[in-house]
Amino acid sequence: MTTHLITAQEVLTVEIEGLQAILEQLTDSETPFSTAFNHALSLIENATGRVIVTGMGKSGHIAKKIAATFASTGEAASFVHPGEASHGDLGMISQDDIVIALSNSGETPELRDVIAYCGRFDIPLIAITSGVKSDLAEAADAVLLLPPVREACEETRAPTTSTTMSLAIGDALAVALLRSKGFTASDFRNFHPGGKLGAALRKVGHFMHGPEVLPLCQHDTPIEKAVQQVSAGGFGCVGVVAPDGELLGIITDGDLRRHFNDSLENKVAADIMTANPKTVTPETLAADALAILSQKRITALFVTRDGKPVGLLHIHDCLSIGVI
Repeated sequence: MTTHLITAQEVLTVEIEGLQAILEQLTDSETPFSTAFNHALSLIENATGRVIVTGMGKSGHIAKKIAATFASTGEAASFVHPGEASHGDLGMISQDDIVIALSNSGETPELRDVIAYCGRFDIPLIAITSGVKSDLAEAADAVLLLPPVREACEETRAPTTSTTMSLAIGDALAVALLRSKGFTASDFRNFHPGGKLGAALRKVGHFMHGPEVLPLCQHDTPIEKAVQQVSAGGFGCVGVVAPDGELLGIITDGDLRRHFNDSLENKVAADIMTANPKTVTPETLAADALAILSQKRITALFVTRDGKPVGLLHIHDCLSIGVI
């Protein structure tokens, strides 16, 4: 094994130790960290304004990501640079907001004006820090104290393990808040309309083929006519319905091949159809529909409501909008 790989393993091992140390403190609801976490979450839930996340240097980069995570999960959130805050950007923080401040030492000079501003206007302050007796910790309403774990870069003590732990705590707060609010995948899609994630969270009803082009035949349709509809529809299948419109089954190219050597001249669609086919609804997420298509090794799904077909989804439709 090369020296580089050994170093990489050492770095990850140290950072995992940091995450494990936080996890151990969360396994007991009575620990100071668990109590502080619950208090911090309560402060965020009760805030009527935005979540303001701030930090300097490496902590600032982590703060930006935490703010972005909150925003993507439906919570109004912004990053405020502490250096710029001292030169006018404090006005971006309102009395209805809540501030999450990140600083490993808790003594970051650029944060002092933000801390003082929170105290002056009674703005709730959450600290993520290692400095138990620091100015930041002393001023905060809730202190998420990072466990005393060594940095992965021992040569320079550059923020590595500490920033990883801070990021994980931010994620934990955001996801806990999301679940507390009952935030759903559909809500999440509203904040991610583009890219593969947005495509996966689209509902089938938004891009299915509608009822006007559905390949359908009655259960007593002669096989010859059913085959014509399979060919004419362009989807490689035809849905078989009852007189009341309920979907009874599906005939695919595969069904026709399996019955190729049978005597079909006196048979009807119901004789060779696959009964009770797998279906989805217009509210099914695209990612879930594609999973069904892949698992069942089929190329098309009928979309039904109350048992009656209202649309059709082909695997190419999923791929064309970027669902993978």
